Amino acid sequence: MIKTLLTLSTVSILVFANGAEEIRIIDKPIDFGIERIDMTKSYIKEHYGYEVENIEIEPRIIVLHWTADMSFKKSFNRLKPQKLFSDRKDIVKASALNVSAHFLVKRDGTIYRLMPENWMARHVIGLNYSSIGIENIGGKSNNKEDLTKAQLKANIALVRYLKNKYKSISHLIGHHEYREMEGTELWLEMDEGYRTEKSDPGDKFMADVREAVVDLNLSDTSK
Repeated sequence: MIKTLLTLSTVSILVFANGAEEIRIIDKPIDFGIERIDMTKSYIKEHYGYEVENIEIEPRIIVLHWTADMSFKKSFNRLKPQKLFSDRKDIVKASALNVSAHFLVKRDGTIYRLMPENWMARHVIGLNYSSIGIENIGGKSNNKEDLTKAQLKANIALVRYLKNKYKSISHLIGHHEYREMEGTELWLEMDEGYRTEKSDPGDKFMADVREAVVDLNLSDTSK
């Protein structure tokens, strides 16, 4: 059973799911207007081959990330605009649509929801149309496994909350594991040359999260 308390002043939600620990989610929307919606539809058509009327998804995968930046403000401001920053030369040729994620978790474990959970975010090649992305502030220089215990606790709570809310979720992966999903029914990317190398959020963080939610029976990659 889920009990939900809406506080309009801070737009926060308290959720109690299946006896799990309390989770507090604060809404902090990124810019997601008509322009971003239209670019998302175009992305879906170009990369996945689907003509869609809206950008709603059926969540099947939870993908955990780190930002590679230690500043919450800078990380949020990177995700906020509708168009991609010009310095993202690794992915800008694929689309001008800015990267995004559904959640952003601070170093102290505070959870922010950036966009509707069932809208498509651009956060993982090949799997965006079925995945919910959780970004964590950290991963300094994109190679240091430095996510905090508070973030670990928050990610565990989020995974439980999302699995309870969306029964369709069957997989939990780290961003660095995404290419292991190639060849599965969930992989949709049509451009064989569009791939990037990722290290986030690290093997240890993923192992710790998986150990804590083993009872949810979430598959990792190719299963």
